[in-house]
Amino acid sequence: MKKFFSAIVAMMLAAPAFAQFSSGGFELDKQNLYYGVRLGMTVADLGGDVETDSKVGMTLGGVVGLRVSQSTPVFLESGLYYTERGAKDIGYSNLEIPLLIKYGIKATDDIAILPFVGPYFARACWGKTKQPKLDADDKVIGSEKVGTFDEDKAFHGGLKRLNMGFKLGCAAEYNKLYVELGYQFGVSNIAKNDDLTIRSNAFFANFGVNF
Repeated sequence: MKKFFSAIVAMMLAAPAFAQFSSGGFELDKQNLYYGVRLGMTVADLGGDVETDSKVGMTLGGVVGLRVSQSTPVFLESGLYYTERGAKDIGYSNLEIPLLIKYGIKATDDIAILPFVGPYFARACWGKTKQPKLDADDKVIGSEKVGTFDEDKAFHGGLKRLNMGFKLGCAAEYNKLYVELGYQFGVSNIAKNDDLTIRSNAFFANFGVNF
């Protein structure tokens, strides 16, 4: 992992040397296909019938985008992300596929502003939940870690692995360097317990490079 982070930093430092001074990883006046890498963080929590504190997690992903209109700078972007989600004491890791619509605004010859919106589809891979450990008389005798998706052991009845929601935010590019801020709000109920409604939400901040 340390080698991967070092490679990301090296690419970002080298980008200005080979970048054309357009509007970032693509030119707004040309039809174009671009690729990118993303590294960042999430501040996630769970909403609905549960009250949770947020947790900070990592985001790592790769994207591909394509201009879909010759008359306006509209782009369609997808990819694959690994994200750490959940809430304080309730953790899990997602594989996410977004489908975003981006609109390019040329702020200067070197800078593009890109508001975006679109759905994402996710599947949780693994997760652990820290919760109180009870004795036979239901007295708290410590804490234990159980599977986040274990409906028999998790106090909340466990979470479903499949999830979908929407992402919205805004990005900026400068000489292929890329940064974005946004929010993900879940629309599907991920509680296995039919009496509960739980949705996954997160703020995110990512940086990277477009090619």
